[in-house]
Amino acid sequence: MTLHALTKTAFRSSSTQIARMMSVYGPSESGHPSASSRKKVTIQALQSMKEKRTPMTMLTAYDYPSALACSSNPLIDITLVGDSLAQVCLGYNSTTELSLSEMIHHARAVARGTTHPFIVADMPFGSYQISIEDTARNAVKLIQEGRVEGLKLEGGSEIRDTVRKLSGLGIPVMAHVGLLPQRHVAMSGYRVQGKDVDSARRIINDALVLEEAGAFSIVLEAIPKELAAYVTQRLRIPTIGIGAGSQTDGQVLVWGDMMGTWAGHKAKFVRRFGDLKTERDSAIQKYAEAVKLRTFPDDSESYTMDKMAWEEVSRTME
Repeated sequence: MTLHALTKTAFRSSSTQIARMMSVYGPSESGHPSASSRKKVTIQALQSMKEKRTPMTMLTAYDYPSALACSSNPLIDITLVGDSLAQVCLGYNSTTELSLSEMIHHARAVARGTTHPFIVADMPFGSYQISIEDTARNAVKLIQEGRVEGLKLEGGSEIRDTVRKLSGLGIPVMAHVGLLPQRHVAMSGYRVQGKDVDSARRIINDALVLEEAGAFSIVLEAIPKELAAYVTQRLRIPTIGIGAGSQTDGQVLVWGDMMGTWAGHKAKFVRRFGDLKTERDSAIQKYAEAVKLRTFPDDSESYTMDKMAWEEVSRTME
């Protein structure tokens, strides 16, 4: 078979698989899949997706509108209230400046707009690098007041006992190894991790330890694709990649990166699937020009009153 024929066959197979996935949820009146027809995603459902090798999609959301957007598509499996909201929503320099109360505030808004996706929130820096008892209190507070279903913690073997404690309390924990944004200062910046033998072995060991401690899933950030594929094969729990190649069980992107609204640094692994910044800036320009030229609002966009009534008002006010 020629290369061209192989490519066509692979494309048809991939298209058929996607069509089958989408047809499960059924089309809406507009012709797009209807999110309302998808059942609530559970940990069991995510585990089943790993076993069936069905890729998982996770996307960040920080408020009610972005949560509605994630819930509008049945192909989104997990909504992450990421601590990246520190930079992209609140204007902080890093995730380490985000407080627990701020995370709870945003998580509640996301929860109000979420239907089928499984909701995970990051535990902010400082809320779990403390005693296990205080960590447990913070975790319960974020679950209860933030109304999320799972919590994500950055770290390796050193947080094993914390993961075990929270899992034992019935709090689903998503682990996170590789590049740890909350430790960017200690790591001397946002650098790819696991590129040498020792660090690669450490990441593999961390992932296995966190799985044993009870994590239901694990994020692999900014590590070589070979390492990510190996970890994914070794673990029984789902892996979610970000800058970790295509062979993880799922992928996650930050909302602003995916939509093209974030004007900051663009990492190598980021693909901008939209260009909302251009549309946003264009709309602002058109609005401002219309106001300056007094073409907005026009008569069709303005209220009016009975002519005789207005004449009487004018006459009596003279």
